[in-house]
Amino acid sequence: MKRFISILLSALFIFSVMAVSASAEGDYTIVSPYEDVVWSGDNAWKAYKGNLHTHSTVSDADMDYNEMIIDHYNQGYDFLAMTDHGVTGKAWNEEPTHLPLYLYQYIAGNKTTKLTDEQFEGITSGTYPVDGKARGYGMTCVTGGNELNALTITKCHVNGMFLPPHKGDNYLGYENDHEGAVKLADKANGLSFINHPGDWLRSKNDISIVSDPKNVHYFSDIILKYDSCLGMEVFNENNGVTPYDRILWDNILMECLPYGKNVIGFSNNDAHNHGHIDSSFSVFMMKDNTVENIKETMQSGAFFCVTRILRENDKIGPYEDLNAKYSETPYPSFTEISVDGHKVTVKAKDCNNIQWIANGNVIASKAVEQCSNETEYVLDLDEIDGAEDFLYIRCELFGEGGLTLSQALIIDNGSEPMKYTPDTSVKAKADNFFYRILSLRIFALIDLIIYKIKY
Repeated sequence: MKRFISILLSALFIFSVMAVSASAEGDYTIVSPYEDVVWSGDNAWKAYKGNLHTHSTVSDADMDYNEMIIDHYNQGYDFLAMTDHGVTGKAWNEEPTHLPLYLYQYIAGNKTTKLTDEQFEGITSGTYPVDGKARGYGMTCVTGGNELNALTITKCHVNGMFLPPHKGDNYLGYENDHEGAVKLADKANGLSFINHPGDWLRSKNDISIVSDPKNVHYFSDIILKYDSCLGMEVFNENNGVTPYDRILWDNILMECLPYGKNVIGFSNNDAHNHGHIDSSFSVFMMKDNTVENIKETMQSGAFFCVTRILRENDKIGPYEDLNAKYSETPYPSFTEISVDGHKVTVKAKDCNNIQWIANGNVIASKAVEQCSNETEYVLDLDEIDGAEDFLYIRCELFGEGGLTLSQALIIDNGSEPMKYTPDTSVKAKADNFFYRILSLRIFALIDLIIYKIKY
């Protein structure tokens, strides 16, 4: 009997170990970029509205430099980076760098006026008046921004951020070459993200272009090579030439995450005139509105992307065209995202639909009443088949005032990330050689003419 009991206990022990191992093998952790955010209480962090991609008459925009800054202040922005093409941003009361490339602005009679010291102090402190009264909260000046590849026909633009003074000034760039600009920012110990990739891909007339593996790998390869390249814009201005960029984002996430590299989504108004300012922007969750916190939040992903205007699509929505630009309807807002095991709780307001996306597909959605009151939605991944195979999940809020989306929450199954090795084969080198030949400016110009005739 003792021997029988001993064998039985041994068998039960082995079975329990096997069961725990099997359970652990299929288990995972949800890693949220919002895990450190304090959502409520006396020390609650605040939501700060900002834009990191802005232009003026310093480069190719229609608005004077000081008017662009003041207009953002008047429209309630909390922080702003001036990122004129090939011009690294300075403090707003310093004379901007003037490049020969933009002499036509002076010939056309357009002014480039810096802020006075009094205006700068008033805007950054919040004492500068709006409608005759002090606004009461300042707008933080983010310097060191530059939209690199200033003179490229193919719109292969990259936002360099936190660059040293004059680093990147007059960097004209090369056609169809995002990597050179990313490398410049990386060597300068700055950060970068890829601007309006759909504009470069010319995907506005063909949604399938953003899912072409060749196009997805082009951007994934750059993001994986450079830790300082944080990600890409998912919303840009009116999204007229970039309506499907958040689908491209899903595809790039799926390629990069197995290598342990998250891809942060950015949203900017790319303003060239007044009409762009209330189009797309970001909402950063921060303890205080400082440049240091803005930089840290860009890297952590503890922020949300907002657009007020977007074309419909049948894959992940919106399923009807959305346009709330310059309306009085508030945009949808997250008031909390929290994780408990395999459950994610979202609290939101000013939305009429909440949906979750995983690996590029809508996995859950909930219609809610459009009102200013907070609504709650709990996503339990244990109730969704195949959730253990997801690489990420992300949440989107649709409302009458626009679309707001979260960053990706990563599904970590505990496995070691793969090591990324760029393709250096003879074939890859030959392909790159012919790619560079066909990307010479003369060929890019011919290609643009043909494209314009076609469309």
